[in-house]
Amino acid sequence: MKIFDCITYFDEPLLFELRLNILDKYVDEFIVSEALYTHSGKQKKINFNKELYPKFKNRITHIIIENEPEDIISTNQMDQDDAFDQMIIRNNAIKRIELQRNAIGKIFERANYNDWIIYSDSDEIPNLKNINFNNLKDKYLTFKQGMFYYKFNLTLPTIDWYGSKACRFKDLKTISELRYIKSKKYNWWRIDAFFKKNKFINLKIIKNGGWHFTNIKTPNEIYVKHSNDEHHDEFDRTGIDIDSIKYMINNRYIAYDHNIDKKNWKKKWNKNNKIKLSVIENFKLPKYLFDNMTKYSNWFDFDK
Repeated sequence: MKIFDCITYFDEPLLFELRLNILDKYVDEFIVSEALYTHSGKQKKINFNKELYPKFKNRITHIIIENEPEDIISTNQMDQDDAFDQMIIRNNAIKRIELQRNAIGKIFERANYNDWIIYSDSDEIPNLKNINFNNLKDKYLTFKQGMFYYKFNLTLPTIDWYGSKACRFKDLKTISELRYIKSKKYNWWRIDAFFKKNKFINLKIIKNGGWHFTNIKTPNEIYVKHSNDEHHDEFDRTGIDIDSIKYMINNRYIAYDHNIDKKNWKKKWNKNNKIKLSVIENFKLPKYLFDNMTKYSNWFDFDK
């Protein structure tokens, strides 16, 4: 039995270095899927380079997606303030993401039925320390992860993030379907769970399931990320610029409210939200990160 750790990649070399070292003892092969365009449709260069990780490079498979999905709709003449046009722009982004994720499935021709496939976005690192994959009876795993912003020790304590998902190869349909699994275990009498692709009875929630290190980047890199990700159409309308991001980092808050209905982007993205972040005890971080705090000291927020 092998463990495959799979991600989609934009430009996160720091987090990938951490990922390799944190998961080294548990993972047999690391799969990286990268596209030649962003989720917003802009052309990009290949950013991933496994030569940066010589200790691990023989365990890394790098997949490159050269073309956009065939059913993308041109948005050249569209108005971002028009509701229908917004829907098309968002659907295009989702199609690009799904193509990038599902390309990962191509490498599993050499996988055995009982191999485990873990999928995460590139800033989500699962905690595999206490999992015995040989003894697991459940079909699917979802990882309950802590949410961190800007620095490794700045947390958003009000949010539990269910990011990484896993299943055996024999139960994998597509990576996108694995990603969209509901992070809730349904009781056996829930008949709808038998007919829905994203609801399951045979699911295990891994508590203390890892870390969602979002926006561990410079202000400029954060701006570029949000301008090109799935929700780029919303971010572009917020008026948040690089100076705004610098101010938020220095004052330990975010302007994105995870508790607001996703359809209400004006309240969800608001510079006046000022949702405070908290400094977490360093021993609660991954052991590798805790042991190498000096190396990564620029990415810690030390009490002012």
